[in-house]
Formats: sequence, C-alpha cells, structure tokens
Amino acid sequence: MTAASGDFAATADAIAAAATAVPGVAGLHGGAFDEVATALPGRRIKGLRLDEGACAVHVAVDWDADMPRVADAIRAALAPLTGDRTVSVTVEDVGEPKEDRT
Repeated sequence: MTAASGDFAATADAIAAAATAVPGVAGLHGGAFDEVATALPGRRIKGLRLDEGACAVHVAVDWDADMPRVADAIRAALAPLTGDRTVSVTVEDVGEPKEDRT
C-alpha cells in the first residue's frame, strides 16, 4: 500500500465514521444491489462512493428522523473531511418504528 492509498483509506474511514455518528443515521447503505461502495485494499466501504471530486453518502435513517436535517448534519460533519469534493447524501432506507412499550 502506498502512502497515498493509505491516506485515501484513512479519509474514507473517517468520512464513514463521521456520517454514521450523526444522530438519526442508522448506518451506511449500499443501495439496492450494494452498488454504492468505495473499494480499498482488501475491503469495501458500502454506502460511500469517494473519488477525487465527489463524495456520495447513502444512508439508512431512523424511523423518526427528520431527513432534511439529518442530510444537512451529515454534510456539515463531512465538510472538514471532504475538502473541495462535492458531497451528496441519499436516504436509501428508513428503519422500523420503535414499539411503544408503555
């Protein structure tokens, strides 16, 4: 692995971690056929497509999440990590409602 590929992998990992840390995000989502992914040496990060000019994040959100706010929060969380890349956020799935046990 070259230093450049290590830097790219570290950036991809940091972006994935920042996106999943946003409240309301249930996780990254690879799309209908797991076609949204970033290939790294020996592994893939599903739900993240990252290249030199763009960053696409595909997520599943919690049932009660305010989708526009979650998307805005993801973009804000990724801004320090993505540099000049265009960031797009796609909500691929919504989780099940939580049972009310009261």
